[in-house]
Amino acid sequence: MKKRKPSLPVKPLVLGAIVIIALVFAVRYTKAALENLDYFKIKYIVVNGPEKTFDFSYLLGRSIFGVDLKKESRYISEQYPVYKSVRLFKIMPDRLFIGFMPRDPVAYVKLYRYFYVDSDLVLFDMPKTEELQDFPVIVGLERKIRGAISGKRYNIKELSVPLNILKEVKSNNLLKEYRIDRIDVTNPTDISCFIGFAGYTGGETAKDPRLLEVKIGQDDIADKIRILAGLLNQSNGDVNNIKYIDLRFKEAVIKFKDAK
Repeated sequence: MKKRKPSLPVKPLVLGAIVIIALVFAVRYTKAALENLDYFKIKYIVVNGPEKTFDFSYLLGRSIFGVDLKKESRYISEQYPVYKSVRLFKIMPDRLFIGFMPRDPVAYVKLYRYFYVDSDLVLFDMPKTEELQDFPVIVGLERKIRGAISGKRYNIKELSVPLNILKEVKSNNLLKEYRIDRIDVTNPTDISCFIGFAGYTGGETAKDPRLLEVKIGQDDIADKIRILAGLLNQSNGDVNNIKYIDLRFKEAVIKFKDAK
């Protein structure tokens, strides 16, 4: 006789399934019950950063479990594009921590009004509580950036090249006695920067005689800044007789004011 295969234990399987389903419902019920407890509802919001005027009251009274941190971070960032990032943390059982990371401006951009710009190519407004700072001005972008929006990134060469120039000048120790007053990108192939001594407070126009014009173009910026540093170092700071320095060609050209 053939041996009969043992039948499956139907009743234990059904019982096990019932237990699992019951546990799932119990967990969901417990979670829902905890979320509705006043103990876990947001009562305090701690703000770390200069921006404390934003109204976060819409978060008060909500269950701390139900707050989508990424969603709220995006929302707050949209309201305040001056900040590079906004991070939220839950501090159990009943408070939120909101941290603001401000953008670091490196220059002004002159359009229909002045904007700050950071190294990420983002145009933005500084908080009203901030004092105006002495930054270089980038001019000549009116045709490239129309209707500029605060908080928007403008990834165009006419903006990235001036920022690269500023970065290279700042990192060159031989140029620490000089500062860039403005950069003119009206003609992308003929980008010029106007340099004064570090104590120079700025002139009314780019033709201010106290400024040295440097025609730099848009390519090989790092090499050209090194050449410029060498030329200015050799001049021992006596640049008053120089009308401009042209670095757009293979050999640097120095034009003196009294040259015929």
